[in-house]
Amino acid sequence: MLDAVDAVLVRELQRDGRATFQALADRVGLSRTAVRARVQHLLETQVVRVVGIVHAAVVGAEAIGHVSVTVEGSAREVAKAVAERPAVSFTALTAGPYDLVAQVRTRDDAALAAEVDQIRSVPGVRAAEVFRSVATVRDTHTVVRELGEVTLDDIDWRLLHELQRDGRAPYTRLAHVIGLSQAATRARVVRLMRTGVIQVTGLADPLALGAAELGGFGLLVTGGLRAVADAVAAQDGVRYLATGFGRYDIVGQAEAASRGELVSVLDAIRSVPGVTVRESWHHLDVVKESYTVELPAQPLNGSS
Repeated sequence: MLDAVDAVLVRELQRDGRATFQALADRVGLSRTAVRARVQHLLETQVVRVVGIVHAAVVGAEAIGHVSVTVEGSAREVAKAVAERPAVSFTALTAGPYDLVAQVRTRDDAALAAEVDQIRSVPGVRAAEVFRSVATVRDTHTVVRELGEVTLDDIDWRLLHELQRDGRAPYTRLAHVIGLSQAATRARVVRLMRTGVIQVTGLADPLALGAAELGGFGLLVTGGLRAVADAVAAQDGVRYLATGFGRYDIVGQAEAASRGELVSVLDAIRSVPGVTVRESWHHLDVVKESYTVELPAQPLNGSS
């Protein structure tokens, strides 16, 4: 567990991964030097990773599928093989109706279907069921945001590539990479963030923040779907929620400090009018969690 100061620093980096050391120091009431040392330690020990998350529409990865997999043999070996797929952004071993779950991001439904076929062909996979996400209602790792009007050039794509790898890359290094002044580089980065092209955020180790237990759930809904989804997303402990179609109306992920608290989160979800919890599962081990996507070498038609 983190101490109170480090916990605040992690939360601030989740909110703004490029927050200056001075801004962070003002937030926690320590010197800039002390905060720099603490943040560096958090990064080096991978308690938090600061990355740039590119808007799905920019890279043409708007088709999202949540895949529930049943296996024969070693579930861990299957999970490792599934996690190696570049289109797979999340994989976890689970206890419940399935042996593992995965999230797949592709450009369209045809590509999504092809990717799921690849997962089905992994040795040991017995069955794979897909929930097709239509709208992301809540995601603690990335702000659900609209994409503004923006045209991207080669320099912007190079910046996006660098920020995906290291969201806190200093402007001196970014300027050297793209061959512009620090002021011009800063202006471009700020534009990319303000228009929603990229969000720089901290991906924190849940255990470090006291969220020792993770679970997933699939809901059926009576009545207006979006209103119910908003009510579920507002519950404490809900870290991810998406509406769509398949065997559920809503799929989500919850976190808690203990199994007892995780049960309480699910009970709170059950209490939302119009909700039936069709299935729930416990995340035993997160094998992969990555928001890095393959960026084009050249702009997509000169714009986003």
